[in-house]
Amino acid sequence: MAGRRARTGRGWDASPSRTGDATGTPPQPRRGRRARPAEPESGETPAPPRDEAEVAREICLRQLATRPRTRAELAGALARRGISEEVAEQVLDRYDEVGLVDDAAFARAWVSSRHTGRGLARRALANELRQRGVDGEVAGAALDGLDEETEAETARVLVERKLRTARGEPDAVFRRLVGMLARKGYPAGVAIRAVKDALAAQSAEAAEFAEHIDADALADAETDLDPRRLD
Repeated sequence: MAGRRARTGRGWDASPSRTGDATGTPPQPRRGRRARPAEPESGETPAPPRDEAEVAREICLRQLATRPRTRAELAGALARRGISEEVAEQVLDRYDEVGLVDDAAFARAWVSSRHTGRGLARRALANELRQRGVDGEVAGAALDGLDEETEAETARVLVERKLRTARGEPDAVFRRLVGMLARKGYPAGVAIRAVKDALAAQSAEAAEFAEHIDADALADAETDLDPRRLD
């Protein structure tokens, strides 16, 4: 009937876009309108670019918030973020002046913390400081507080602690413990003597084995201990 809307399976819908028109054109799917990008309000101007030095300071402060950093570590962080060398030098010089960056203080704190907490010896600590960009003279001054007597005492404590749970024949235990000290940077003589003395006090069997250890001869033969050969 003319003027009556066509009925679909879902109800009445006279929209031409779904039912087609009188010419028989098939129905077309509905299309949503494309959103137009928002236009800036009249008189609004884009924000000016941020000052490079300000960005550099923020990067440094975020780095220092997690732990103390050396000047070299901060310089590396700034370079990775695209800060120019000139601006980086200016910011780091200022941080030096106010004491936010102090490689000497960093080195002293690092040596104290890593020796006390991990039992690391001078050689291992010197390597860690070098990796963090600390100058050799600055690192040497920090390591001066760690003398040979302190190193020997720390080595003895480390060996006694490990020996409580060590299993195996005395010769195998001996090599494992010497290797452990070598990985922590202890000189051959210090490591061998510490392990020999600890074994001598452990048991009769270990003491008998220790009696045949010539610490001086072994130290001369193993001047540069290779931990891979001692495991």
